[in-house]
Amino acid sequence: MKKIAVLGGGRGLSRILSGLKLFPVDVTAIITVSDDGSSTGVLKEELNIPAVGDLGKVLISMANVGEDDIDLLSYRFEKDGTLHNHPVRNILLAALIDLKGSLTEAAKYMSRLLNIKGTVLPLSEDKVELIGRRKGDDIVGEVAVSKNVRDIDYLAYDHPIEVGQEVIDEILAADLIVLSPGSLYTSILPHLIAPGVHDALEMTDAPIMYIANVVTQPGETDGYSLSDHISVLNKYLGRHKVDIVAANNGAIGTEVSDVYRTKESKLIVEMDIEKTREMGARVIEADMVSIDEKGSITHDDLKTAYQVFSYLMGQDM
Repeated sequence: MKKIAVLGGGRGLSRILSGLKLFPVDVTAIITVSDDGSSTGVLKEELNIPAVGDLGKVLISMANVGEDDIDLLSYRFEKDGTLHNHPVRNILLAALIDLKGSLTEAAKYMSRLLNIKGTVLPLSEDKVELIGRRKGDDIVGEVAVSKNVRDIDYLAYDHPIEVGQEVIDEILAADLIVLSPGSLYTSILPHLIAPGVHDALEMTDAPIMYIANVVTQPGETDGYSLSDHISVLNKYLGRHKVDIVAANNGAIGTEVSDVYRTKESKLIVEMDIEKTREMGARVIEADMVSIDEKGSITHDDLKTAYQVFSYLMGQDM
């Protein structure tokens, strides 16, 4: 069975994984642990643990259990008090870190409980903060970095982090590396600045595929085109650049795009395909989005996973 290593964090990664679990591939999801917002940030500081929020979302997306189980793990406490705004899955993962000794073992336990096909691994066991380096002073924390990318010279961590050997082994064993859609600077690049991951990506012969964002993110990628995303990724990747780009060509109506522009300050990413190809990447164009009744644009989990699977299977043809 072909092996895919998917790197990312947040909702974009979860969407891709919820589709890939339906295909006959061996998937390993490697998750960032530098989030410092909301429930995750509180638990991270109070318990001195790595960020559990993104990993918890991925576990839910890859789960093969009933809706009642998903609803329970997704439940977020609403009443005022010490548990306010904490989802059950975050509390469970924090408890399992104590019981099992690490976030990696906590993820493995939850994976068995949720009947997950594949592997879910945290990037590191370290409690880390993302740092935006700039002249004069640094911007500390993922939330702050996300809002101030234009002022940042480069990304780093607040201390040297240790990447687990299992993470490196899974990257080196993969037939395809996928960089998921999502926050470019705070979900994807945190992998690429981790020394063990960076070195493994340079060593592997497996193609690196980027599933392109459909809309820009305020503070991070304002005005970015597709080629701008690739340029940033290639800067951090080193010698092994992005080989394949999966780019949406599905129609997005002006009514929907106007709402994103006026209410959320987000623009539809310009798919400058030819410029991206000139950078050495093969571009796969396909309809990969879905728009719900509220007008929210997301990567369609099944359509996007199908493009990944089709490319992977086509390599041997």
